[in-house]
Amino acid sequence: MRIVKYTLLSLFAIPWVIVPFWLVVVNSFKPAGEAAELGLGLPREWAIVENYTTVIDTGDYLAGLANSLKIAVPVVLAVLLVGAAAAWAYGRSGSRWLQASYFVLSLSILIPPSIIPTVHVLRGLGLDGTPSGYALVLIGTRLGIVVFLATGFVRAFPPDLEDAASIDGASRPQIFARILLPLLRPVLFVGSVILVINVWNDFFFGLFLLKGQDNATLPLTLFQFASGTLQTLQWNLVFAHVLLTTLPLVAVYVIAQKHVLAGLTEGALKG
Repeated sequence: MRIVKYTLLSLFAIPWVIVPFWLVVVNSFKPAGEAAELGLGLPREWAIVENYTTVIDTGDYLAGLANSLKIAVPVVLAVLLVGAAAAWAYGRSGSRWLQASYFVLSLSILIPPSIIPTVHVLRGLGLDGTPSGYALVLIGTRLGIVVFLATGFVRAFPPDLEDAASIDGASRPQIFARILLPLLRPVLFVGSVILVINVWNDFFFGLFLLKGQDNATLPLTLFQFASGTLQTLQWNLVFAHVLLTTLPLVAVYVIAQKHVLAGLTEGALKG
C-alpha cells in the first residue's frame, strides 16, 4: 500500500508541481530568444549570471525584498500574538455575543473585505498608501486564520493548569505567556507557515494600498518589471524574478517544516 501511495503522489506531483517548477528554473537560465520557446530542455547557451544580475539591478529586487520583510515579519508576529490571545478568550468564554463575534471573525477567511471602504477608512486615518496602513489591513484580514485554528486547541485543553497558576498568584498575562503560548506552539507554527505564504504573496491589497515604487513589495516589483517589458516580454528575466521571489518562501518552508513536525510530536506526547 505504501508503494502505491507514493506512486500515486508522484504521478500527481509530476504534472502539477515538478514540471511547472522545472519550466521556471530552466528558462531562467536561458537567453531571451531561447527562453521565449518555453521549452523544458537544458539551455543551449547559459545566461545565468546575466539574467539574475539584470533582475537584481533593474527589477528592484533588493528593495522589494526589504519591503516584503518589513511588512511580513511584524504582520505575522502580530497576527500570531493577537490571534492566540483572542482564541484564549473565545475558547474559555461562554458568552453568546463573544461566540457570535468568533463566527463572524472566522467568516473573514472566506469573505474578502471590500477594497473601497478599506481605502476610505485608511484615508480617514491618514494611512492611505503607507506601509503601516497596508500592514494593519493585512493583520485584520488574516487574523481569522489563527483564531480559527487556535480556538479549537484552547477548547481541548482543560483549564486546570490555568486555575492552578492563578491560585499560585500568576497574573493573566503571565498565564498567557507561560502556559497558553507553549501549549499552542504546534498550531501557531502551522498558522505561521500559512501566514507567511499568504502575506508574502499578497498582490491584491498591495496594488491598491501601497503607493510609490519605494514601498513596493516583491509581488509588486515583479508585476511592474513584467509590465515594463510587456511589449518585448523577456521570459528569462520574468522567470528569474519569479524564482528569486519564491526562494525566501522555500527557505521558510524547509525550516518551518521541521519545527512544525517537532511541535506536533511534542504536543501529542504532552497530551
